[in-house]
Amino acid sequence: MSTKPNILVIEDDADIQQLVSYNLIKAGLNATCADSGEEALAKLDEEQFDGIILDLMLPGKDGLEMCRCIRQRESTATIPIIMLTAKSEEDDIVAGLESGADDYVTKPFSPKVLIARVQVALRHHAEQSSRSQEPGSEAITLHGLQIHPGRYEALVHDRPIQLTSTEFAILLLLVERAGWVFTRQQIIDRIRGYDFLITPRAVDVQIFGLRKKLGEVGHIIETVRGIGYRIKE
Repeated sequence: MSTKPNILVIEDDADIQQLVSYNLIKAGLNATCADSGEEALAKLDEEQFDGIILDLMLPGKDGLEMCRCIRQRESTATIPIIMLTAKSEEDDIVAGLESGADDYVTKPFSPKVLIARVQVALRHHAEQSSRSQEPGSEAITLHGLQIHPGRYEALVHDRPIQLTSTEFAILLLLVERAGWVFTRQQIIDRIRGYDFLITPRAVDVQIFGLRKKLGEVGHIIETVRGIGYRIKE
């Protein structure tokens, strides 16, 4: 069996689908394609994937609806999702992140940039998964919140919450340095390790999503006006 990472490409435009698949294979990855959201869900039931490239504009279930469906499934909740948006407008980017995407690339895009972002997302996810092998990967408990880095798990008063890989990484970063203030750019740099063109508003969306999912303990993420964010000590 191949050990190459398996990427699901959900894109209805045949030319873009072929371009993305070619570059994934050229980069040493496996590519499986789906023309619609419904076909993609069927493929997700049939095999395991390490990452997903998802077009925002799809027939039937659109990219935002698909993203939410993927995040709601326990078996696919943490798979890195990179969304392709036809517009570079901030609202489209924010909508994608709000629906659960980890990252985005705007059309027209550079295949090299897309592949770089896929590889960073895969590496980051693998690092999170391997933390269970490391000393000091025990659970962190703070304000009723428990984070298990090795198990890639977060609980609020013993109730599991579903987080995207980006949300989990941001939460872990803040919790490990409770009381420290991180600027938006520091958050991007620490969780990506790559110079991503993410707007400050996009980081705010991730924080908003985290607070919402944390529910009653969401207030522990504090906004430091004019600077960034921190977790209450």
